[in-house]
Amino acid sequence: MQIIKDKQIIEDNWTHLADSDELSDGNITVSLARWKEEKTKLTNRNGSTGIRLSPSDKIENFTDNLDQISLVALEFSAFTDGRSFSHARLLRNRYGFKGEIRAIGNYMADQVFYLSRVGVNAFQLEKPKDLITALSTMNDFTVTYQS
Repeated sequence: MQIIKDKQIIEDNWTHLADSDELSDGNITVSLARWKEEKTKLTNRNGSTGIRLSPSDKIENFTDNLDQISLVALEFSAFTDGRSFSHARLLRNRYGFKGEIRAIGNYMADQVFYLSRVGVNAFQLEKPKDLITALSTMNDFTVTYQS
C-alpha cells in the first residue's frame, strides 16, 4: 500500500495490529490501550512501535513515552470529527513530538492541507486513487492567516 509522507508518495512499511493480533517483528502500530498493557513487551521487540489514537483518547495518557514511539497514527472515525486535528497540534507544539504523525481512517483529501498545517506529515487514504488528489491539495494555499 502506498501513502503520502513528507509530500511524497512512498510504500508503507507499517502494519496496524488489532488488540487480538500476535505481536510480530517489524514496524507495527497498536492501540493506546494495548500500549499501556504491553509497553515492556512492545519496547523490547525487534522493530519500531507506533500508537494509534482514536479521537476520544487522551494524549496526556502517553506523552511521557514519546521518546519510545516512532509513529502516532490518528484515527478519523468521521471526517466531521475534528478532535484528531487537536491531537496533532498538541503532539507537535505542546509535547515536541518529532516522529511521524499519520492520518488514517475516514477523512477527505480536501482536509490534507489543513492536517499538514497542524503537524500531520503522513496520510494513509482509503482509496489509492485519492493519493494524487490529496498530494495536490497540499499546495492549495500560499498565504495563511495563522503561523
